[in-house]
Amino acid sequence: MAEETFSDIGKAEAVRRLFEGTGFTQSDNCAFTVSKDTGSIVSSSVMMTEGIDFDLVYFPLKHLGYKAVVMATGEIYADMAHPAALAVRLGISSKTDYVKVKELWEGIVAAARKHGYKSLSLDLQPSVNGLCISVSASGERRNLTEKRRLPAKSMDLICVSGNLGAAFMGMQILEREKQKFMKRKTDRSQPDLSQHKLIVGEYLKPEINPSCVSLLEDEGIVPSYGYFVNKGLSDAVKRLVRDSGLGAKIYVERIPFASGTFDLGKEFNIDPISAAFNGGDDCRLLFTIPIGSHDKFRHDFQTFDIIGHLAKPEVGAVLVTPEGVELPITAQGWK
Repeated sequence: MAEETFSDIGKAEAVRRLFEGTGFTQSDNCAFTVSKDTGSIVSSSVMMTEGIDFDLVYFPLKHLGYKAVVMATGEIYADMAHPAALAVRLGISSKTDYVKVKELWEGIVAAARKHGYKSLSLDLQPSVNGLCISVSASGERRNLTEKRRLPAKSMDLICVSGNLGAAFMGMQILEREKQKFMKRKTDRSQPDLSQHKLIVGEYLKPEINPSCVSLLEDEGIVPSYGYFVNKGLSDAVKRLVRDSGLGAKIYVERIPFASGTFDLGKEFNIDPISAAFNGGDDCRLLFTIPIGSHDKFRHDFQTFDIIGHLAKPEVGAVLVTPEGVELPITAQGWK
């Protein structure tokens, strides 16, 4: 049976079909309203392009759609907001047929459901340079949450929602196996990645707890600052120092790593600490928590790791070694 093309179906019919059975209805502009007395609107957007942000040789389309939504949603959670509306625009090349777009869309819808989006819109556009995915997310931040937010102070805790560096290592595994696959002329069998399933999964299908903001609100813990860690820990810490006007100390021995990360580091000759600080794609949340909430936070939020604390402005952004040596933190894109 010949695969259906967009010229056979038409854009409007393709969009209609993609929405069938999802539980969402097509929205013209994905707008939503919120009373200024109860909350405010926050938004984020992400664009992912084939050959730069993902490689379709090893990236399953359903996972790719799921990840694109997570990448946009992370910024909403970092702002202590609840996801509300999602607008998706796909740039589609001639090699991307309807069946493939449907698979990508299934991942988008699955992530939209999991993170509680109420509104979803889709637009399809032609592309001459491969697949392009643009996702814009909007969310509601409650005024009560904003009123509870305390100014950041020196010694406030810096916390992160999970291991770092694994996504970068997972990508290295996939790139290595891709090269092996491309070199084989006769044997085109799929590689066995079961040994590295968790680390590869951190890159292909990252997860964020959709209840993270509600749990913090319920416990009365409101971070003074929040960041989505998707460009490396260095970038997030540098932004924190810039925005707060304070310094930050990150302790090497407190950085969480996935099991097997250091073995892979030796295999690829990559320092796992460097992967955590500069690797990217980790999809973690970084919050600064008032020092007075330390005991409650440690007890109720054990999935978070306390990796450092805010400090006096003159400290800057530093990494503290087990020997107590303070090294300046640098990040790509920063002078």
